[in-house]
Amino acid sequence: MPIDAHQHYWDPARGDYGWLTPELKTLYRKFGPDDLKPLRERAGIERTVVVQAAPTLAETHYLLDLARNEPSIAGVVGWVPLLLDTAPDLIESLARDPKFKGVRPMLQDLPDDTWIANPDLAPAIEALIAHDLAFDALIFARHVEHIETFAARFPALRIVVDHGAKPPIRDGDAGYQVWADAVARLAQFPQVHCKLSGLATEASPGWTEDTLRPYVGHLLKSFGPARLMWGSDWPVLDLNGDYLLWHSVATTLLASLSDDEREAVFGGNAAAFYRI
Repeated sequence: MPIDAHQHYWDPARGDYGWLTPELKTLYRKFGPDDLKPLRERAGIERTVVVQAAPTLAETHYLLDLARNEPSIAGVVGWVPLLLDTAPDLIESLARDPKFKGVRPMLQDLPDDTWIANPDLAPAIEALIAHDLAFDALIFARHVEHIETFAARFPALRIVVDHGAKPPIRDGDAGYQVWADAVARLAQFPQVHCKLSGLATEASPGWTEDTLRPYVGHLLKSFGPARLMWGSDWPVLDLNGDYLLWHSVATTLLASLSDDEREAVFGGNAAAFYRI
């Protein structure tokens, strides 16, 4: 089953997307399943994983309500206040919805890069493990040492790194090695997976297959085809690309894989990781 492992739906009128301002003209409107459907169908993608874009429980319930009536939504990765004493109970409640698949705390936006290494997260993370839920890590290379601490502390937790840890593609060679070394370190943890997504957004306008080739190649070398999953990051992708172009480029850059390996990256791995 072809699956887009990372995309978003939102409605700015809901008022809890702090980063989504009118200045982002391309993105500042409502995006729902009907907007994605023609693109998804042309790319041959049957189902998607919808990921939170606001740090609120209200948005998590908004996405779950969408998913309840939309067969193409295979799962929702939501947001939970993981440090609250009530977090385990909130996770237990959300886990009753069969389309709730995991959480994402938007680490890239937090002022403290060490937040994820806080031992006080343990009750919430143990609840994720108990309910067989996953954890999306939205990070840059600077967060990796703290994610290593986190992964070592919770070896039973399934973790996926969003957007290849956001490599500094627009900077060219500057910063590449720091990013590459960080990714390779994270890949040493067998429970850590990675999304092949978000790369176009990190590149300069006019990017090509050759622009992204070394980054895709390094992610593939580090995680292998069994721990890599394709995602569009639509509609954020529209800032510097489009759905069909990114799907086509990713397909070309993974052409060296076997048919089974490509099917895994474009769906099978996401189905297994998110228990779809």
